[in-house]
Amino acid sequence: MTEQRSGRNPFDPAFEQLPEAIPVFPLSGVLLLPGGRLPLNVFEPRYLAMVFDALAGHRMIGMVQPAKPGGFAGDGLPAGEGPPPIHPVGCAGRIVQFAETEDGRLLITLAGIMRFQVGQELALHHSGYRRIMTHFEPYRDDLDHADEMIDLDRPRMMAALQAYFHGHKLSTDWKAVQDAGDRNLVTSLSMVLPFGPAEKQALLEATDSTARARLLIALLEMDSRGEDGGSTSRH
Repeated sequence: MTEQRSGRNPFDPAFEQLPEAIPVFPLSGVLLLPGGRLPLNVFEPRYLAMVFDALAGHRMIGMVQPAKPGGFAGDGLPAGEGPPPIHPVGCAGRIVQFAETEDGRLLITLAGIMRFQVGQELALHHSGYRRIMTHFEPYRDDLDHADEMIDLDRPRMMAALQAYFHGHKLSTDWKAVQDAGDRNLVTSLSMVLPFGPAEKQALLEATDSTARARLLIALLEMDSRGEDGGSTSRH
């Protein structure tokens, strides 16, 4: 299970401290949610530079998905063409863990802070990574995720999850699953289960944790019935 935070981290920014512009890391099929933690293995020079620049400032990176499934929305295009489009909603994460490797990679962990709407794209940074203006206001309630009440049909969730794991021959620590709080369970499963990019984006854009829980259960049940959706598209 993905590690979750309990309560508000005193190092997390208040709403008024959120940056107006952040660098973005476009990855297809990768989901960060408020309250979740996402480990990343960074090796491309432009994204190594992005991490170092973020560490020197507000330590925030925006996780977004390319608008076209399977795309990597940071690749250069021929002269005269704009950057590949990204989805209009992402999630800002703060770098909370950082380690260097002997082969030149960075191992970082992002703590999900708040979703944002993608605003105007800024000029490409000279190191090659993308930056955008952020609109956090529509997701202000994300900062209160630790206190958010969630209406979860836990028995239905567990039944759907067990069928999913059985059907895909997966294993997990079921005691950890059973012991997880409702909101943490929904956040963790949404992030770690191998759903396709479209399903990941739908989970990100769900109104709140209750809506996300209902969508998650629907995706699991659709998968068990062999319908389109769920984990039929891998990343």
